[in-house]
Amino acid sequence: MTEPGTGKHLFGLSPEAKGKLIQRMIDRRATRPSGSAGTADEDAPMAAPGPGAGSTVPSAFLRFDQLPGYQELHLQRAAAAHLGIDLPYFRLHQRVARNTALIGDREYINFASYNYLDLCGHEAVSRAAKEAVDRYGTSASASRPVSGERPYQRELERALAEMHGVEDCAVFVSGWATNVTTLGHLFRGKDLILHDAGIHNSVLQGALLSGARRISFPHNDWQALDGILRRERAKHERAVVVIEGIYSMDGDFPDLDRFIEIKRRHGTFLMVDEAHSIGVLGARGFGIGEHFGVDPRAVDIWMGTLSKTLASCGGYVAGEPALVEYLKFSAPGFLYSVGMAPPVAAAALAALEQLRAEPERVARLHEAGELFLDLARQAGLDTGGSAGYSVIPVIVGSSLKSVMLSNALFERGINVPPIIHPAIPERAARLRFFICCTHTPEQIRQSIEAVSEELRRLAQISA
Repeated sequence: MTEPGTGKHLFGLSPEAKGKLIQRMIDRRATRPSGSAGTADEDAPMAAPGPGAGSTVPSAFLRFDQLPGYQELHLQRAAAAHLGIDLPYFRLHQRVARNTALIGDREYINFASYNYLDLCGHEAVSRAAKEAVDRYGTSASASRPVSGERPYQRELERALAEMHGVEDCAVFVSGWATNVTTLGHLFRGKDLILHDAGIHNSVLQGALLSGARRISFPHNDWQALDGILRRERAKHERAVVVIEGIYSMDGDFPDLDRFIEIKRRHGTFLMVDEAHSIGVLGARGFGIGEHFGVDPRAVDIWMGTLSKTLASCGGYVAGEPALVEYLKFSAPGFLYSVGMAPPVAAAALAALEQLRAEPERVARLHEAGELFLDLARQAGLDTGGSAGYSVIPVIVGSSLKSVMLSNALFERGINVPPIIHPAIPERAARLRFFICCTHTPEQIRQSIEAVSEELRRLAQISA
């Protein structure tokens, strides 16, 4: 696997081609007119503005455009421009993103939305948010311990806890920050955090913040985890295993029963990130716990987000009262953050009520995902280990081809973004299709045919 930021792969360019591109960029900088941006002598000392003037700190340490990560980003954009490729990011949508999207003045079949059950834009969800605005305004205006509670916040927490079958829940204003502050606060230097190799960035950042020892195990490999714990568990105080309900890159899920058995045998906590599995797994869409029919208390930390199926924004942790109370009174991401805005909480609560009231949405999502996966495999597309519920990748194996394929589909009225290096290894570059319950069989068939045709065309070009 290529480490992110190394630039070993740049849209599939060879080292020689990459070197020529870099040299052209250097030459262009050298020939800029005097006074243009970027003409400062980068090797010369540069004084910092304000206090400390006269410092001999190299200018590269005082300029954001000299950050190594920015240089890599700039190189990727320059490579795309050199190859005549538009980068398919930050496109402007003109209405709610559902199975279709309005981008500019054109309607597209849309596979770039987490709106799995079409609850974002649902009349009842929007109405609840509007009513909350009228009554409580647009912000909680301070942290909940300081500003006090709003009814929607506690009602949402009770409903989420009930869905998971546990006693209590705490909601946070950011899904990403939920994992960061929870792991960063619960664990310390003498502890051990074990996570799936495909885990979300927020878990990695939380582990880093905690100071605990971090070990990854191969994707969904409970046997490898078992072996690691046999060797390492006794060396640490607390230990937690972190897995996801559905993995957002691959669309597969772990054998939850196996991970529960392992955590019991080795004496660890188990944390399950349900960001992409709520509304997706289980007959009612209650997640991986419902899918496997496990005792909810067998999982110590249920985590989820509100920005996908639940049509809002934020995250939550559900579990036993001691866990939730401790997080609410001391976790920095809760204590020092503004409370969830009332209309945001109201929207999530209304979406959860619709999820309970209309399980047929979940059934339609399962049907659409199954059809997409079946047709993709029949067409010979590489869908990896996707289970065909809500996330289905088409693995292309080249960042350059992935971007070109995405752009070609966009020209044909299909919106699906590429996932490229360094987000994933170059050999795993792909398009990632998010399935909604409202995707029609015709939209799915049309899209699979278009992908197959464009891949054949790209193969002829590269040949």
